[in-house]
Amino acid sequence: MKRGGARGAAPSTKRRRIMTLKKKVLWGACVAAVIVFLYMLLAPAGTGTSRFYADQPYHFQVMRAMGDIPFGAGEAGEILSTIKNIPEGDDEAWFREWDKTAVRVEKAARGYRNATSKGYGLLRAHSYYRTAEFFMGPGDDRRLASFDRNRRAFYDGLDALGVRYTVVSVPYGNNTLKAIYYPGDARAVGKPLILMCGGYDSTLEELYFMLARGALDRGYSCLTFEGPGQGSIIREQGLQFTHEWEKPTGAVLDAFLARYPKPPKIVYVGGSLGGYLAPRAAAFDARIDGVVAFDVCYDFQEAALRQVPWVIRSMYGMGMTGLVNGLIKLKMKNTPGVRWGVQNAQWTMGAKDPVDLLSIFSKYSLKDVSDKIRGDVLILAGEKDHFFPVTQVEEFRKALVNARSVTTRVFTEQEGGHEHCQLGALSLMHAVLFEWVEEKFGR
Repeated sequence: MKRGGARGAAPSTKRRRIMTLKKKVLWGACVAAVIVFLYMLLAPAGTGTSRFYADQPYHFQVMRAMGDIPFGAGEAGEILSTIKNIPEGDDEAWFREWDKTAVRVEKAARGYRNATSKGYGLLRAHSYYRTAEFFMGPGDDRRLASFDRNRRAFYDGLDALGVRYTVVSVPYGNNTLKAIYYPGDARAVGKPLILMCGGYDSTLEELYFMLARGALDRGYSCLTFEGPGQGSIIREQGLQFTHEWEKPTGAVLDAFLARYPKPPKIVYVGGSLGGYLAPRAAAFDARIDGVVAFDVCYDFQEAALRQVPWVIRSMYGMGMTGLVNGLIKLKMKNTPGVRWGVQNAQWTMGAKDPVDLLSIFSKYSLKDVSDKIRGDVLILAGEKDHFFPVTQVEEFRKALVNARSVTTRVFTEQEGGHEHCQLGALSLMHAVLFEWVEEKFGR
């Protein structure tokens, strides 16, 4: 009996242990639930994000596409649905997904009966084709075909929308440059002509969204052009950049004035590297009454050296060119921005290697010509520009000792204009620029 009673007690003890364990688990679950509830109740609300990619060049090019939205050449939904399929740093996926979106949007646009729907659809396709091409290597066989599609969509889009424009062929030695004249409406009479060039990677057609559309909306005529190293000129003629930008600018103005009456004033706006190019031309061409650095580019070499680690900068300063070349080439393999920057310079400026690139960049400095600028000057900058340090604004301002007037404007992150060339806030930039034009040259 005693032995049987002992055997009967074991299951009872076991059950008690199981019940105790269950209670502990239940209690623990209750405590966890209370903690989660309190966290959800008391934790601060989540915030949105201001970035599309951690990598700045990828993020910046998305902002570039977004920047066309106010002018009818982009849709946020189309852009977001495109980049969700692009891994950071994957240049092939970048081309594939943007090209896929461009083809789809163009096909739909060309099927619309309504001219307005067709026009804006084609402008969006143009922007997506341009974005698709961006990170391609210069020797990629697909590059020129993609460029041709983006141009065709652009001009067909303008035609569908009834935008008035004239393509101007510009003799330039043995080559031909290209300009587009967008005549203003009746309000343009007596107003300055807005002249614009782009920069290191600009295309002629995108200047319509960057500035010409804003000029037309405010009653100004606008003349945009692409020079050596840019757009179709580098792609189809192989003509590389010149730091003596007064030469292509002068050729463009000569060709324009041979066909059209001389405007009362000319205000020259240079975008990106154009922040060097336009002021350089203004230093040597008295026909330019006002010049806008959009954004500041006082010293291109200094800006380029900021893109590499300080160790490489020090080695470059000590003349260790072989080692510098090797290290920059190594960095190109895993850094999209450096890879693209070096390849683009080799293509558009004729650089043989990264060190040669830095030597070429040294020619693109306003230090020795700023004192020759005598008109009105507006210097723009974004406080977090990843290409050009904001300190160059003050350097340029101080060097303009003979300018009629100098105005500076640094856009902040709070107002959304902190990126290079105020991408993401072009409407704000337009407002500031044309306020300055009206202040200096009247309405």
